Amino acid sequence: MGVAGTLEYFSDLLSNVKKGKKKKLMQTVALKVRMDCQGCERKVKSVLNGVEGVKSVKVDMKQQKVTVTGFVEPEKVLKAAQSTKKKVELWPYVPYTLVAHPYVSQAYDKKAPPNHVRAVPVTATISESTIDDYYIYMFSDENPNACSIM
Repeated sequence: MGVAGTLEYFSDLLSNVKKGKKKKLMQTVALKVRMDCQGCERKVKSVLNGVEGVKSVKVDMKQQKVTVTGFVEPEKVLKAAQSTKKKVELWPYVPYTLVAHPYVSQAYDKKAPPNHVRAVPVTATISESTIDDYYIYMFSDENPNACSIM
């Protein structure tokens, strides 16, 4: 093969690489869209099918859920869905087995599908269960001024 063949191989290899373009990954984006009738469903479905890279759009009227699959970015799908003038948000529900405390006030939602709760950050439950250290120190035996408070 020699030096000339090696240089030609590397030249072909580098010329085939597209610079500056990232390859989009196949993604599934779930949205909660307020839909009242079949017309709303058709309108949302047609708008989301028009987004570049979309392979399929599935609508579940009972759960008010729209699932978009394809080579898309979630922000673009969300903006396209908002252009229909419907109330739209990313799908906020997860199975209740994935949440540490599923029935805290932030997670429990009456409108959630069966066996689902809202996804809440872990920090929401930490603030409810912490004990203020000041009160522990105030009534401790090591504090010489503790008896003056009692």
